[in-house]
Amino acid sequence: MAAVLRDHAGTEAVDPSPRPPVEVRRGLKRFHKHGSRTLFLLMLPGLAYFLVFHYGALLGNVIAFKDYVPFDGVWGSRWVGLDNFRRMFEDGEFWDAVLNTLWIAVLQIVFYFPVPLGLALLLHSLTRSSIRRFVQSVAYLPHFISWVIVVALFQQVLGDTGMVNSYLGDAGLHTVDIIGNPDAFKPLVVAQVIWKDAGWGTIIFLAALSQVDEQQYEAAAIDGAGPWRRFWHVTLPAIRAVIVLLLIMRLGDILSVGFEQMLLQRDAVGPQAAEIIDTFVYYQGIVGGDYGFAAAAGLFKGAVGALLVYAANKVAHRLGEQGVYR
Repeated sequence: MAAVLRDHAGTEAVDPSPRPPVEVRRGLKRFHKHGSRTLFLLMLPGLAYFLVFHYGALLGNVIAFKDYVPFDGVWGSRWVGLDNFRRMFEDGEFWDAVLNTLWIAVLQIVFYFPVPLGLALLLHSLTRSSIRRFVQSVAYLPHFISWVIVVALFQQVLGDTGMVNSYLGDAGLHTVDIIGNPDAFKPLVVAQVIWKDAGWGTIIFLAALSQVDEQQYEAAAIDGAGPWRRFWHVTLPAIRAVIVLLLIMRLGDILSVGFEQMLLQRDAVGPQAAEIIDTFVYYQGIVGGDYGFAAAAGLFKGAVGALLVYAANKVAHRLGEQGVYR
């Protein structure tokens, strides 16, 4: 709102440069007072990364509607409309990749998602901080190992000539090639994810458990509640919002089940068992050169993920939780 000034003659005049509202001035004052300007400058590189490589890259999805030729460029390539999507929906290999992706994603949600919570409860129950720190360090370590090394370790243990088969062969028993068995591939990749990332997944759960009031546990124990009832009536309600939030985020990323992990093991079991949407996009686009078709498959994956996040967030609101957004 423009400020009104009064000159020496008593006439009123409107200030041509009105001041910002009081709330804005107070916010700017707090921004300078608490050193937020420095923190904002430190945040700029990360913000620029997401703007350029995540949000800016979304503009490249236009090639899903074109017969993209790299030499012609994005705007010079011929516009084909929904032809790439029509080809995609009629491609049996694409639906095989979608089915494999969904199977692996469901197995990961059912078998992997509860493991970090259980491990966090175990770590939280340790009374000696030195033992807790040691167990945390051991559990976190596999997260920093690349998938190349993880797959190589599993091959050395469970492969055709691995350690397990060596012991079975020395004992005169029948050997089993778990790594090269297509029927065992999906449980195997879930076991690999559990071994590699379960420890790292406990961080958020441990932070949530540290906020639970210890007096509630003491009161429940005095009332005669055992460990299971204390978990069900004290721990679980306290961290339910975190569990719902992580589950929604996992559902949004349900079609991303590990590109590097699958690519390294695809040749061992064949595309029928190991082909997922990400590897399908890679072989169709980067290897095969059909960039528009591969972009259509990637855009389909992103659209399904966005719809799942929206639906899961609505369900969370109906259950009384905040979800990802209001």
